[in-house]
Amino acid sequence: MLNSRSILTDAHILVVDDQPDQLRLLIDILRGAGCRISIAFDGSQAYQRALAIAPDLILMDVRMPRMDGFAACRLLAETPGTRAIPIIFLTAAHGLDERLEGLDIGGVDYVLKPFEPAEVLARIRVHLARAGRNKDGQADEPISDASGDKVIVRAAIRHLSERLSAPPTVEQLARLVGTNEKRLSQAFRENLGQTVFEYVRSERLGIAQRLLTGTQLSIANIAEEIGFSSAANFATAFRERFGVTPSTYRDEGPAHGSPDTDEPSLDPT
Repeated sequence: MLNSRSILTDAHILVVDDQPDQLRLLIDILRGAGCRISIAFDGSQAYQRALAIAPDLILMDVRMPRMDGFAACRLLAETPGTRAIPIIFLTAAHGLDERLEGLDIGGVDYVLKPFEPAEVLARIRVHLARAGRNKDGQADEPISDASGDKVIVRAAIRHLSERLSAPPTVEQLARLVGTNEKRLSQAFRENLGQTVFEYVRSERLGIAQRLLTGTQLSIANIAEEIGFSSAANFATAFRERFGVTPSTYRDEGPAHGSPDTDEPSLDPT
């Protein structure tokens, strides 16, 4: 069994924080434990550095300029070469909602500021051990990011999939995945052939099909469930898409309102 020191020795840790004093403190703690250290000053740098160096673990502040820690985590979670890297968030916020959000999007743990050095090292040890860090001394290999826009779209889709009944605006969604509204809209059009709005509507109507055939929910309840402002608006959108009303679709079956066979898709790999 490896002792705690050997787990930390030569572990490559990416430290991400926009506050120089916090960076210096973390560097001192990690250097004293024998870790190799790389640094980044915001989420965008963290994502690019993680692609370049493939660290064993990332210590990431949550609130940073340009791109925050949550946005960077969403992108890292959707990139095949980085999704397995443990991310421990550093935050001064003690709110439960924020901590739960960080864990939900892929973070493995939290360290609350001001932190104790022993706690930081203990949490790193735990997650390095769980990740089964390779100790054979091989050099880190850079990870390909051949299609950054696909990563952005995948991260956006994952966020939307949990909030289709009340999705964020395109501007808010872009900020959540670390980009701007123009790039996000362009990425959706180029990768899915749809705008963000069209994608959300398509997904809602797909869910409506399943609810119509698989449940006894009323048309009004289905409209509310998937986020339409009224049953009338839902019926109009459904008929425009499938050529029949929701009631007819339920009564006569999918043969009278077959879904599109060429739904846009995004290869997750």
